[in-house]
Amino acid sequence: MILNGRLGYMKTVHDGIILMDKCEGESSSDVIRKIKRAFGQGKSLKIGHAGTLDPFATGLLIILLGQGTKLSRYVMAGKKAYDATLELGIETDTLDPTGKVVQKSVVSHLSDQTILEKASRFVGDIRQTPPAYSAVKHNGIRSYKLARKGHKVELKERPVTVHSLDIVSVDLPLITLHIECSSGTYIRSIAADLGKELGPGAHLKSLRRTGVGTFLVDNAFPSREISGKEIGSLLTAGTIALSEAIPDMQKADIPASLAGKVRNGYCPKWDELGISSVDGDCHNEWLKLVNDGNLVAVLRIHQRGGNKNGDIGIERVFS
Repeated sequence: MILNGRLGYMKTVHDGIILMDKCEGESSSDVIRKIKRAFGQGKSLKIGHAGTLDPFATGLLIILLGQGTKLSRYVMAGKKAYDATLELGIETDTLDPTGKVVQKSVVSHLSDQTILEKASRFVGDIRQTPPAYSAVKHNGIRSYKLARKGHKVELKERPVTVHSLDIVSVDLPLITLHIECSSGTYIRSIAADLGKELGPGAHLKSLRRTGVGTFLVDNAFPSREISGKEIGSLLTAGTIALSEAIPDMQKADIPASLAGKVRNGYCPKWDELGISSVDGDCHNEWLKLVNDGNLVAVLRIHQRGGNKNGDIGIERVFS
């Protein structure tokens, strides 16, 4: 795990994010419970996570500490990267290895060209139906709760973006993919839909999240190693400060006098921020205010235009 370098790291446990490499078999909540025990603070420690990983999946899980729990939507706004293996010829009700097999088919020879051509249809702005076994709400109830009771759940299609989909290897009936996509994309659905396109159907056999925005699993702490008395101090040393937890978001450095006013509810004007416009990629609707390396607030840009008449508002304030 990288504990230093270009990122700023905190000296306290209270506010920030931790990059964890979740191991197979653990739920995201299991990892949180282990971290709470490691810090020895129990219920006094406010903690959460951004972007749930199913127990069968592994990889990057971003843990939110203290005021870091206010950052979930911003942390998860960037691209997600996954390594995914689908198994042709076996379909399950959950679209993954945890479900009941509902269909088996013979997997005949498929050329690399056929697989590439079919997979390319899933790149770009596409419409996708979330799995019935998902946290999407149906009539106010989590879909997976209804599905587990045997209710038929029909969820609506929704737009998602698949930035890239590369074939890593083909060893039929297994096909391994590397996928970069927008938040809200279900890799299980891509696996099942690609299986149908190829003929024999498929389910997602394994999944590993390798990146969220600029954060990589290579820099994450393995969840299986959260044990022992010394682990709390090690995790604390690896906690990324609030201002560095959203590195893709455009920043405005402000003086202490203005920071104090903002923390008391004041919404600054454009000409007080020292910038003329907001640019960037997926974070161009937000702007973070920083004073002396500390995150003061996140502003939402309601109207872009780059002048003092721009419409901005406070979304989150940090003490």
